[in-house]
Amino acid sequence: MATGPTAESSHASSSSSRYTPPVPVSVQHSRPWVPFLMLALMVTGGLMIMLRYLVWTDSNIPTILGLAFILGGLYTATKWR
Repeated sequence: MATGPTAESSHASSSSSRYTPPVPVSVQHSRPWVPFLMLALMVTGGLMIMLRYLVWTDSNIPTILGLAFILGGLYTATKWR
């Protein structure tokens, strides 16, 4: 008597009998404003970082805000389908 898995039992466990329904079309497409929001956030973040070096040379707050805008744009990019 062997206690390990046999060739038959390992083959039977590899195939799944679960049914996975297809994703509805409404879930697969994002709203049309998502890419515009993504680009607006990224451009605003880049401008904030550039303006920190050109206008506000004594403060790091524009850099932090710029990075936050860019991260918001990257997060929005992950939601774009």
